[in-house]
Amino acid sequence: MTPRTGDDMTSAERTALYRTLAHPLRARILAYLGKHGEANSAALATELGESTGSTSYHLRKLAELGLITEIAEKSTGRERWWKSLPFSHTTPDPATMEPAELAAAEHLARLKSGRDIELYLRAVREWAGPQGWAQVQRHGTHLTKDQVVAFMSEYRTLLERYTVDRENAPEGAEPMNIRLFAVPDAPA
Repeated sequence: MTPRTGDDMTSAERTALYRTLAHPLRARILAYLGKHGEANSAALATELGESTGSTSYHLRKLAELGLITEIAEKSTGRERWWKSLPFSHTTPDPATMEPAELAAAEHLARLKSGRDIELYLRAVREWAGPQGWAQVQRHGTHLTKDQVVAFMSEYRTLLERYTVDRENAPEGAEPMNIRLFAVPDAPA
């Protein structure tokens, strides 16, 4: 199954997606596959301190949503190998969400924002100037709502231009986490 975008997912499918991404073990599995490229349930069980039954179950659930896929040429008998698939999703307007979907999206956002803050604080500690790996940029401006939407569209285009999967990454490339928040400033 190829990962889909929010535009072609139902509310129930997005709710399942958000709940899956918020599950701690599934998030750890996705992070491991993102960093190491591929694994089987036994390797994941060892690395993550879980049982093979548990990792196998969660691998199947991630595959059902199209977040990972089996590597057929490496899989033999009961030993199935997995890799992550490219994934991109934009959460729809909260006003259009069903209550269960909104609750699942908010829960996932809280979890992810905590991780994003950890990444930001690490970037500040590792700052090595404008030529370093960790880059932090803050900028204030005045924009209309239409300008914000246009800016985000251009930003997504720029990200797509620089995004490559693990297999096609140039030598010396490192996995990068890039976050952008475009929000109105708090009232004075």
